Amino acid sequence: MAEYRALVNGVTLWNVAVERQICVKGPDAEDFVNTVITRDAARIRPMHGKYCILCNDRGGILNDPVLLRLSADEFWFSLSDSDLMLWLQGVNTPRRWNVDIRELDVAPLQVQGPLSEDLMAELIGEELRQIPYYGLMEAQIDSCPVVISQTGFSGEKGYEIYVHNASETAERVWYALRGLGAHYGLRVIAPGHHRRIAAGILSWGQDMDAETSPFQVNLAYQVPRTKSADYIGKAALEAQRDKIEAGRYPFALKLVGLKMGGKPITDYAPDFWLVGDEDGTRCGYVTSPWYSPELEQNIALAYVPWDKTSIGTRLLVELPEMYQETSGQSVAAVVSEVPFVASEHPSAREQARS
Repeated sequence: MAEYRALVNGVTLWNVAVERQICVKGPDAEDFVNTVITRDAARIRPMHGKYCILCNDRGGILNDPVLLRLSADEFWFSLSDSDLMLWLQGVNTPRRWNVDIRELDVAPLQVQGPLSEDLMAELIGEELRQIPYYGLMEAQIDSCPVVISQTGFSGEKGYEIYVHNASETAERVWYALRGLGAHYGLRVIAPGHHRRIAAGILSWGQDMDAETSPFQVNLAYQVPRTKSADYIGKAALEAQRDKIEAGRYPFALKLVGLKMGGKPITDYAPDFWLVGDEDGTRCGYVTSPWYSPELEQNIALAYVPWDKTSIGTRLLVELPEMYQETSGQSVAAVVSEVPFVASEHPSAREQARS
């Protein structure tokens, strides 16, 4: 709970050890990137970024990185844990685009929370306050070169720091942040999954993977109707959308938010917990559960059948014994709006709903 209060009331710092920075650089960089992401890379200006997804030819999500455009001919994919670099290199075999694809010696850090802007402005300078959401700037921390973006995995105000030459400079940047951060009550934590779940931020490999479509996980806005360029998975995704619009949902399950009972869940779930309907018939599973101190109850992301996705639908969740209110009994759950708690920067999905 102390970690949660630090995020909500102050500022937190964590390193994202599983993230890898894959650089695509060269004269054909925009064309190549446009071929592998569903969004339109041409609309990303230099020194800006976008959240994006990459799909296979069946429309399954291979990864959902933050895509940073450092210059007209240089993009960085900030990846969650996967070997996407090998796939990107395979797409460019045999050298169909004039680009170089490689992993960078760049390590990300996240500074998140309501006081993050004040801390970062004191550390970098007042010009930091001018970075727009998903904007980038180059700077130095303790004479070490970094790229800073106003992004994060928490739903709070926050920044990501991409440390150049990380094998040599990461420790200096880390301790510079720790030193100044002490005045702001900085807490070093693991990624704040309780807050990212509340904000409806998905975790690749947990809430989605290569077998799930963006239409199953509320990422339909990532599949634009107006992108003229062809991309991998386009035909499959457009066929899926046609079926959905015709009233024929083509998937067995869809991701929803759940508010549910049980004792507070305060650790990572080691497995996917089963979901049943009101009669107890198993029909789905939970991917990401956690206790929300703001809502004073457990919340979760879960896959359930399409006909059970309406807000207010009542379900049951089979929690482990340690979280059960009554031994051997499932806890009540109800399908709820996502995000559970308003984000500092509403996603395109939230804005469209508004």
